[in-house]
Amino acid sequence: MRHSCALTVLLAATGTCLAQTGVNLYGIVDVGLRAIDGLPGNTTSVASGVNQTSRWGIRGQEDLGGGWKAVVRLEGGMNADTGTQAKSDRLFDRQAWAGLDSPYGQLAVGRQANLISDALVPVDPLGKRFASFNPNVNVAGLSNTAFGTYAFGRQYGPSGYADNFYRLDNTIKYTATVGPWQARAAYSAGEVAGDSSASSSHGVAVAYVRPDFAVSGATMQFRSREGLPLDAWSLGAATHLGAWQFKANAASNVADTGPGKSVHQRVLSAGASHPIWRDVLMTAAWYSVRREATALRDDGFDRGFLFVEKALAPRTTAYAEADYTVWRGDAAGLTAGRANDHHGTGLTLGLMHKF
Repeated sequence: MRHSCALTVLLAATGTCLAQTGVNLYGIVDVGLRAIDGLPGNTTSVASGVNQTSRWGIRGQEDLGGGWKAVVRLEGGMNADTGTQAKSDRLFDRQAWAGLDSPYGQLAVGRQANLISDALVPVDPLGKRFASFNPNVNVAGLSNTAFGTYAFGRQYGPSGYADNFYRLDNTIKYTATVGPWQARAAYSAGEVAGDSSASSSHGVAVAYVRPDFAVSGATMQFRSREGLPLDAWSLGAATHLGAWQFKANAASNVADTGPGKSVHQRVLSAGASHPIWRDVLMTAAWYSVRREATALRDDGFDRGFLFVEKALAPRTTAYAEADYTVWRGDAAGLTAGRANDHHGTGLTLGLMHKF
């Protein structure tokens, strides 16, 4: 029986053995039909993760006594439309860490989201919906800094990817919660021989969260392998007024991209949510992105979203999404050497199931 339980835990299956060890399997499958016009081109496709990113993962914990617990988290993104991994080179691209929970806070070590991402959780106007298209996730949180005709073109911090520093390898993160206050500090080792600062990152975050009000912010510095810095910060607030919820956030990052060269990005966002019918929630949000780069034309974009979600059951949600983007400068980019349209629209009908 002991060997049977051990095998079951390793496979992350459900059952009696899991309850005894505190290991469970979880995930989200989000798939929809999406039509776009001018983003670029006109296409209709099956899309994954428009509401919440499709993913699967394993959580585990073991009681060590005295209020101490060993904890572990493994999580990977997936494309529900094709069944493939979100990142072909990583099984657990989203999270892979182990740590200790105690009365003094949590210490986690491994691949984790950066502190800007953590700070956005309570204050992003969309609640981090549509992560692949959400400017707070991509530009403020540094998940995809490439758009238009240019990009940073290098890796800052130990993310493993150029122009994507949203999740970082080799991260030591400490989280302490006292009443409504939560503080975080993180350091990510670059592991470059002979230079401890190269490809590293560090930062702090503070949040004050109550049921009807929240303020959350973070500041971080990332370094490239060559030692070039990228400095980023984010600060936002959320409040409930009756059935309405309002959220707003401001963020900025500045990266040195070479001798005498830099890129500066700013994101302002605001939005509101309100129930419009039984188990039906409407969320609207607007994002403004501006970018300045040495010797290049200033650009950016404005993007609006509307989500209408209907809870069909505790774990299943149907939704409709609409978005509209206005590009500025050269931010729309090129297709086959020709400039793309300076505005675009998208429509999605989808279904999300959590397990």
